[in-house]
Amino acid sequence: AGAPTAPGTAPAGAPRAARMGVMSRLSPTVLEFLASGPLAHVVTLGPGGDPHVSLAWVGLEDDEVVIGTMFEQHKLQNLRADPRVALSFEVPGHPRSGLPSYLVLRGRARVTQGGAPELLQRLAVTYIGPGVTFPPMPDPPAGYVIRITVEKVSGMGDWD
Repeated sequence: AGAPTAPGTAPAGAPRAARMGVMSRLSPTVLEFLASGPLAHVVTLGPGGDPHVSLAWVGLEDDEVVIGTMFEQHKLQNLRADPRVALSFEVPGHPRSGLPSYLVLRGRARVTQGGAPELLQRLAVTYIGPGVTFPPMPDPPAGYVIRITVEKVSGMGDWD
C-alpha cells in the first residue's frame, strides 16, 4: 500500500485537501449521509456579525463540501468577508429520545467563480431525480461554487 507519509503530507494522487495538509474530517458515516441528499441549513455571518441562514443542496468534491449558486447572494458576500460557515442537517426518523439526530459541519469556505450549472445538474439527480435538467434555463450563467473545508463535525448521532 506504499510507503507511509509524514504527518501533514500526502501522496501526489491524494485528494487536493490532503495534499495541502488538510485531512478529511468526514467519516464514512458522514460521507454516506451527505451522499443521500439532505438539505443543508447554511449559516454565514453578515457584516454586523448577525447570522444569515439559507437552505442549499450540497455535494462533495476533493474532500470539500460544495454548494452551487447561480446568482450573487448574501451568503456569497458574507463568505467573502468572513469565511466561517456552519452547515446543519436534520437526519430523518424519530429515535426513542424524541429528538431527531442531526449533523453539524463547521469550517471555512472559499467562493470560486464558474462551475455552478455543472454542479447543480449533478446534484439535481440526487435532490430531484434522474432525468431532470437543472438549472431549467438555456445558457445559465456560470455562477459560483462555495467550497468548504470542514474543520469540526458535531451533532447528535454516530458521526465518528
